[in-house]
Amino acid sequence: MRVLGIDPGSRTTGWGVVTRERGRYVHVASGALVPPRSADLPTRLVFLHRGLVEVVRAWSPDAVAVEAIFRHRSSDSAIRLGHARGVALLAAAEAGLPIHEYGTTHIKKAAAGWGGADKTQVGRTVRLLLGDLPDGPTDVSDALAVAITHLAHARMPAEGGGAP
Repeated sequence: MRVLGIDPGSRTTGWGVVTRERGRYVHVASGALVPPRSADLPTRLVFLHRGLVEVVRAWSPDAVAVEAIFRHRSSDSAIRLGHARGVALLAAAEAGLPIHEYGTTHIKKAAAGWGGADKTQVGRTVRLLLGDLPDGPTDVSDALAVAITHLAHARMPAEGGGAP
């Protein structure tokens, strides 16, 4: 199974494609979509949508895993995050792909061993699991962690593939 993990954000959206071969996670591709900083929100969303549509076309995932909404200190930031998530969900749905959502704590627990892990710890574990960590912002390693989380749960039929 080839999984596209997405860490949505209106300023940076990380993406990573991971498979599982012979019991090991394999990094296929990853990157970050970074709209122009000066662009307004609708323009950034169009940029993210087009980029994610291209990622899906280029890497042909079997499923998409997206980080779920979490509580945010700023309601404005939460709303912008929700818009970016909507764009990610739309790109996956347009391609007819199954979509799975995982909460931040669940991803950290699956990828780093405990739900309180910080971005550095998640990145370190992703590096250990994949043998390397691609260059780029932490959004990339976070997206890879989302894909790894789905692969870990997809192989356990009793747990299913959705958010707990």
